[in-house]
Amino acid sequence: MTDNNLRLKKVNELLDDKYYVPAYQRGFRWTEDEVKALLKDVWDFRENPPKQEEGEEKPFYCLQPIVVKVKHIDKEVYWEVIDGQQRLTTLRIILNYFNLTEYSSKPKKLFGIDYQTRPNCKDFFNDIENTVLAEENIDFSHMHEAHKTIDKWFTAKEVDNDSIRHDFRSSLINDVKVIWYETKDNSGKNEDSASIDIFTRLNIGKIPLTNAELVKALFLQKGNFQKDKATLKQLQIAAEWDAIEKMLQNDAFWFFIYNPDNPIKYDNRIEYIFDLMQNKTKEHEIYHTFNKFHKEFVNSKKDKYSRPDIDTLWLKIKKYYLSFEEWYNDKTMYHLIGFLIEYGFDIRKLKLMSQKKTKSDFKIWLKEKIKERVSYQVDELSYGNKEVRKILLLFNIQTILATENTDIKFPFSRYKDEDWDIEHIRSQTDKTIAGGNRKDWVLDVLEYFTGFRLHDTKEDIDKQEKAIKLLENEDDVLAAKLLEMVRADEIDDEEFSNLYNEIAVRFDENTDFENKDSIGNLALLDAKTNRSYGNAMFPIKRNTIIKNDMNGIFVPLCTKNVFLKSYSKKLGEVMYWGQNDTNDYLTAIKDTLKDYLPPQEEQDDK
Repeated sequence: MTDNNLRLKKVNELLDDKYYVPAYQRGFRWTEDEVKALLKDVWDFRENPPKQEEGEEKPFYCLQPIVVKVKHIDKEVYWEVIDGQQRLTTLRIILNYFNLTEYSSKPKKLFGIDYQTRPNCKDFFNDIENTVLAEENIDFSHMHEAHKTIDKWFTAKEVDNDSIRHDFRSSLINDVKVIWYETKDNSGKNEDSASIDIFTRLNIGKIPLTNAELVKALFLQKGNFQKDKATLKQLQIAAEWDAIEKMLQNDAFWFFIYNPDNPIKYDNRIEYIFDLMQNKTKEHEIYHTFNKFHKEFVNSKKDKYSRPDIDTLWLKIKKYYLSFEEWYNDKTMYHLIGFLIEYGFDIRKLKLMSQKKTKSDFKIWLKEKIKERVSYQVDELSYGNKEVRKILLLFNIQTILATENTDIKFPFSRYKDEDWDIEHIRSQTDKTIAGGNRKDWVLDVLEYFTGFRLHDTKEDIDKQEKAIKLLENEDDVLAAKLLEMVRADEIDDEEFSNLYNEIAVRFDENTDFENKDSIGNLALLDAKTNRSYGNAMFPIKRNTIIKNDMNGIFVPLCTKNVFLKSYSKKLGEVMYWGQNDTNDYLTAIKDTLKDYLPPQEEQDDK
């Protein structure tokens, strides 16, 4: 890419050239939808152009890239169109339409466009309304339909057509620009082979012309550098670019600064940094970020003959990115910022405040912003309240921050990427288990008693029966009933209800339990552990949590502590979760978050 030329061109600047569409390109296939979309975009821009800021150039509408390469045919110079021929052909048909319908007798200038597979295309453009000619081949048919679409579209405007066409054409050629990407190939291949390679790479997505790739091309153009320094400087920028992208591809870093619910998705993650720098939102047109960088390149030149200030421009990007890396490497900032970003705080505002404040003042400011988001009475939070998840996440984060001599980081990547939600610690005994969920529930309890999962094979059943004989007290009776229920063709409603109640008594989950929906009985649990029936009893969940943690599966620290009963002041029976455990857990949450929550007396007064 280092020899390529990248810039913006007005449509007006295309009119003096000739274009050649080679045989390896597919034919013209734009339908009514694509043609009307292009017309509407230009129309909307013409009707409601962005406000022109003082000292800035006139706003323009940007079309997607046209990738070209110099082509010599019969001693004439053409631009071989490698990518973007659908847009270019449509522009030609629109301009051709104006000439056919313009009130002026003198036709306006048109750029030439030849198709290797359609040598008589020039004659067809002059008679594009001819339905007989349109039937000669599929390309002419689509071009003819595009012309008809354009005619219907202007007719539907119900205004003075001569005037509107004149104004629209003026806006099209003067206020619309294309991203002009002139590529040069130094591979040593013959001209046609090199062009086909470029076309293939573009169209299978190995070099997608995203904002990131276009910005990269801006930086790596040879003309930006003095001849004796060009290669070295290009290699330096390319290497630093790759190092940034590599770090951003690390999910632990990426999901710290990025939320999956962001409407803009990224393959090249460095583009997210560029979008932040240029304040791009989902409302902006697709190449907003590239256009902004292009403007910075132009403005960095001392005059039209000088080179852009590449060093300053690239240093600006590096500094912007490195501030995120600094946050990531600082334990306190990582957790506080990660929490705020998870709950929608604008990362650009965080970046701005970090520049205005000292590091210690910035951390104080972060805590204040968190306090603003959790200023409510924790005792009153219950299942179904969206604030519960926020409090439990902050509880996990603050628990880690309070442990000074540890390098543990809360894994925002796994928290955002995996299916974690708020679930009950002690099961809801009043919640009905029905259908296929009954068998899952039975298998879970049977696995708890015997130590392994039954898979309905004779060998497994034999193992279960032997394991059941080794159980003591009433557990062997309960396990035998469970095994019998698994082996039954159908699970009887009454038998299941009776067995469920017996198991509830065994695990002390039949007793009265106040406020089962309060935050003191809630934790972050993954969907697999809690299962679809959502009624696994405490010891079953506890076993699964411990097993997951031993196998390296992410379990939030405080969730693990809950099921180990680390917050319970009276140990009691580790396999039961009672009212005292709930109260102690709630107290631990409030004590840990006392720097963020309203003072206790203030909560009690409300």
